[in-house]
Amino acid sequence: MEIFKEFSFEAAHRLPNVPEGHKCARLHGHSFLVTVYISGQPGEDSGWIMDFADLKKAVKPCIEQLDHYYLNEIPGLENPTSENIARWLWNKLKPSLPSLSKIQIKETCTSGCVYRGD
Repeated sequence: MEIFKEFSFEAAHRLPNVPEGHKCARLHGHSFLVTVYISGQPGEDSGWIMDFADLKKAVKPCIEQLDHYYLNEIPGLENPTSENIARWLWNKLKPSLPSLSKIQIKETCTSGCVYRGD
């Protein structure tokens, strides 16, 4: 069974490794939507996999590192594709959320990435 919680952040970035003339090479911004999934079995007494408040507490510091920042300046996000943002978040969160099962990043309403770890 999985639970999930959604988070959002606004940020600017550019993609330095795209072909010359690609529109994503220019500075632009997104309203990113992040969904963090936790898997497990509900506790016998609690009836839940994890308290959503605890999930929020674990994820919030990472979102604050991204919100309203230029992503290219954040160590590890020099090439801030959705894929690299998802991996960056995974690496930050997995130590404190061992039941982390996937991270979904949406950079637009129709485009995004799902990461389940390496």
